Amino acid sequence: RVGADAADWHERELLAHGVRPRLVVDGSAPTGTVICLVDTGASAERTFLTDSGASLRLDPGDWSDALLDGVARLHLSGYLLFSEPSRALVKTALASARARGVPVSLDPASAGFLADLGVDRFLGLVEGVDVLLPSRDEACLLTGLPDAADAAAKLSRHVPLVIAKQGAEGALVARSGAVCARVPAVPASPRDSTGAGDAFTGAFLAALVAGATPEDAATAGCRAGAVAVGRVGGRPPRDRGNG
Repeated sequence: RVGADAADWHERELLAHGVRPRLVVDGSAPTGTVICLVDTGASAERTFLTDSGASLRLDPGDWSDALLDGVARLHLSGYLLFSEPSRALVKTALASARARGVPVSLDPASAGFLADLGVDRFLGLVEGVDVLLPSRDEACLLTGLPDAADAAAKLSRHVPLVIAKQGAEGALVARSGAVCARVPAVPASPRDSTGAGDAFTGAFLAALVAGATPEDAATAGCRAGAVAVGRVGGRPPRDRGNG
């Protein structure tokens, strides 16, 4: 859901990047906006200041079962869990996916928002999700454990497959209460970490849908994350020939 202020621009940009947009235009709220502050140090870590705007006004009325036509996997952003209308949409989408046999993955999205939502409530809302892709901070917050591997293992008792993104330390693959693989990061020269986690998630899911094992899919995710941190900005270049 986007505001009328920027709907046309977003549609053009998505189409230019080969993405088929399914935008709901909201005339009563602005498009969500994020101010990104990037550390100039070696890690190029970023901090977000977020105004979710129209995106938190998504509700079940914006959902259509036809959105799953021809879809191999449904991926949900954890940001949808942080307002009542969009939480209701998540429940509707999960029920629809379950009825069609479409697997569902989810990225928790924000440790700060998760703390406000509450761990028990989050775990209840993601029941039915088969792949969870938290960051290190999100995994530790959701379990109360300081060690990322222990946290990923514990989460995999709630969700069948947990892929814990570890930034410069790669990724952890956990199933059935145990870490079953540690995937190393790909060497990179960080300039801006904005979008690195999303790049990992996109590449991981694309590989998984194509038939890769979770470990191989996580390797693809680490490669994409390394490319993302080497570029400034959160969007890939339009020239697909550059990595």
